[in-house]
Amino acid sequence: MNERLLQFIWQYQYFSMTELQTTAGDPVQIMHQGQFNTNQGPDFSNAKIRISSTTWAGHVELHILASDWDKHKHQHDRNYDNVILHVVWEDDGWQYPVPVLELKGRVPGLLLNRYARLMDESGFIPCGNRITGIPELTWKSWINRLLAERLERKSALVHQYLRENGNHWEETCWWLLARNFGIRVNAESFEAVARSLPLTVLARHKSQLIGLESLLFGQAGLLVPERNEDDYYSLLRREYRFLAHKYGLQPVQMPIHFLRMRPGNFPTIRLAQLAALIHQSESLFTKIREAVTLMDIRKLMDVTANDYWHYHYSFEQTSAFKPKKPGTVMLDNIGINTVSPLLFAYGNYHREQIFKDRAIQWLEQTEAESNAITRGFKLLGIAAKNAADSQALLELKQFYCDKKKCLECAVGCSLLRS
Repeated sequence: MNERLLQFIWQYQYFSMTELQTTAGDPVQIMHQGQFNTNQGPDFSNAKIRISSTTWAGHVELHILASDWDKHKHQHDRNYDNVILHVVWEDDGWQYPVPVLELKGRVPGLLLNRYARLMDESGFIPCGNRITGIPELTWKSWINRLLAERLERKSALVHQYLRENGNHWEETCWWLLARNFGIRVNAESFEAVARSLPLTVLARHKSQLIGLESLLFGQAGLLVPERNEDDYYSLLRREYRFLAHKYGLQPVQMPIHFLRMRPGNFPTIRLAQLAALIHQSESLFTKIREAVTLMDIRKLMDVTANDYWHYHYSFEQTSAFKPKKPGTVMLDNIGINTVSPLLFAYGNYHREQIFKDRAIQWLEQTEAESNAITRGFKLLGIAAKNAADSQALLELKQFYCDKKKCLECAVGCSLLRS
């Protein structure tokens, strides 16, 4: 038994009500168990309990042992002055002027065994062989809530950036886009590059692609003199030396990784595409906010890197001709991880539901992600139909299943309650 399971049992009243009485022998009638409290203070608030002939209204506190009351120092906390019932798994002789209700021996063994099996499961998810038995309405409602939680979680990063840059939405968009172009391996480094290059600096060189490239490559620490130089590379180095002196720039002190990466995702290619995006667009966040369709976003992000990169993936060697455009997967990735969270956060910030709805709608119109987590769910019979579904499944796996928070999960609760 643990305290969270005890809270679950009390919340849903999964125990025998026959001849219910306090440890002092007074009859107990639960008129309302109260509302589960996730904040500071007693576990349940606004409960209504009849003890003997008196009806009490107040809070309910739960512990494994009755003596945990003193162990947690509730006797010195005024938040617990209005506790009307102390519900415990086992009474160990604690003495305090609050009625005690012991639940040990009243909870069905089947429920305890089901919970134990979930906690002992070491597979992909604790309920892997039972998840498809969940009622469809429960599953759909839970998936929608998971998606909202994920967008709220990503919105928190947006709001953090806004606090750091003085509520500058365009700057926030720039940081997020750069982070996204770095993909997971170089996300932190690309964000650091973006932070080192304010939009006011980039705007001055928007019409000069070579200037933008030199700033991005230089700040990423990729313009080193030891490398064999061709004309393009030499031009970038000369331009960066001039601009670095002009703006007092120093390359960011974070590594840029190439290893175990497909050439199309090399940081050189992504930085070149990022430079092309700045070169061809202005007020990117404004355009995202004003976009009506997902196709508008894809057209905005569908840029082609400088001609030099048609024949290169890195500075060191040439390759066969191939224009370096973000592929469908990358465009979807930008929509999923930058555009939709940014738009959702904007809707939250300004309390405009239209932007939150649009963010969700665009996820529903985007192909589902394919990764180890979505493939794992697919093997269990849970297939993501679109990016909204795949984002919800990522949230479920990372923040519920992996942490075995089955009692906070609609699936886990359904399995325990069935």
